[in-house]
Amino acid sequence: MPLLRRARAVAVSAALLATGCAAVTTPAWAAPDDVTTSSDCIQPGPVLRYLVVLEPGTSEPLAGAEVAAACGEVAAYHPEIAVAVVTSADPGFGRKFGLDRAYSAQAEALAAPPPARRDEVASSRASGTGGGAVDRTAEQWDMDLIRAAEAHAISTGSRDVVVGVLDSGIDPTHPDLVGALDPELSAGCTTGVADPTPAAWSPTRSAHGTHVAGTIAAADDGRGTTGVAPGVRIASVKVVDDDGYIYPEYAVCGFMWAATRGMTITNNSYFIDPWVFTCQNKVGQSVVYEAVRRAVDHAAGRGVLTVAAAGNGAVDLSKPGRDAQSPTNADAKPRAVDSTCLVLPAQLRNVVAVSSVGAAKVKAGYSSYGLGAVDVTAPGGDRKQEPANDEEQQQPCVLSTVPSGYGYSCGTSMAAPHVSGVAALLASTHPEATPNELSRMLNAQAETLPCPADYDLNGTGVQDAYCTGYSEYNGFYGHGMVDAAAAVQE
Repeated sequence: MPLLRRARAVAVSAALLATGCAAVTTPAWAAPDDVTTSSDCIQPGPVLRYLVVLEPGTSEPLAGAEVAAACGEVAAYHPEIAVAVVTSADPGFGRKFGLDRAYSAQAEALAAPPPARRDEVASSRASGTGGGAVDRTAEQWDMDLIRAAEAHAISTGSRDVVVGVLDSGIDPTHPDLVGALDPELSAGCTTGVADPTPAAWSPTRSAHGTHVAGTIAAADDGRGTTGVAPGVRIASVKVVDDDGYIYPEYAVCGFMWAATRGMTITNNSYFIDPWVFTCQNKVGQSVVYEAVRRAVDHAAGRGVLTVAAAGNGAVDLSKPGRDAQSPTNADAKPRAVDSTCLVLPAQLRNVVAVSSVGAAKVKAGYSSYGLGAVDVTAPGGDRKQEPANDEEQQQPCVLSTVPSGYGYSCGTSMAAPHVSGVAALLASTHPEATPNELSRMLNAQAETLPCPADYDLNGTGVQDAYCTGYSEYNGFYGHGMVDAAAAVQE
């Protein structure tokens, strides 16, 4: 779920396919003539959605036949990665198809009463409305930290670069975003099937995606706020449903949409529900891990750099130990987790994982961390680290766009889009760079941040977390804080 919307996390936050797309979508799968639906299919209950994985190379007709034999219908199939979104009213579909190949987050939620819808909490608060005629860039301490203004004196980015914002939708009418948002590349994925209509990718209940989008690409026009890369384009890829969940089929749809539409970067300020940590060797979770891994790897192969928030749980991701919040869509059951259990998508290969710092360039108390788990860091805000406030009164959270105005939010959700913006500047400066090359440049150009000598944020005499590693690379900051000014140097 979006990191701005988690009520139970130790967070400081407010947590389709169209023509030419990779996935094949049909109302009902047209299986070969000699294939029939199993005669033991029953339909006593609600139609549930499943994510299924098949053997790589499985053809569309064969996938449809396998699904039909287990009493399901294919809603979307991604042949490049052999992953399908399936619907079935037969409660035995998962068992018939194979629990090692099919998973339904909806079925998980039905097993117990789900928690109430999570509304965004108070740190995402509107601080202005209307057209944004007042210049508010003086309040953007975060942009000062990454030297964004220095970068803009050289380049604001190229229109050839597109950042897909996989989130809760982007306000298409916001004056700071209207010039950057590309409706033709936008889609909603909250059924697992991409829908390019504006209603599907516009925000409904959450300002999260609009806030993230503004950090990346808000216009540099002397009004409102300015993003890291105001010259690039953004696309709204909605993967957050109205209850605040990001189920795995939504994310897979988003990654595949971005890959097919030729996006340069995707920003992912969320973890995939219904587990904070998805364990590779657990029934159901292994399906989610494999499907998302395939989608991210495919996107990388198609030239898409994936940037993701490390999370707001204040957890050492290299040795998490315990997950007390999963499943997120039902009654949580505390459980032990180990290094085979990962935060998705942040801990996957081919993903740039981002931790958060406050105005003092110190890891935010809520930010997850871990040696080998964090690649770079960026400003996400922390109420315990007040900006200097020499001339303009500044808030400790990040100011950005929200529907009808501007608002402050803290979180790794806010840190990640700074990295996506810097990556967009890099891609503009080096248009032939591959995702791996962009990632290496982010690391090489980052401002080194050594482990703090003392990390007692509460003043209790007890360290709040332990930073391991060395000055050039450590568990709190990875390779360091991204640098926009360095990104625009030839």
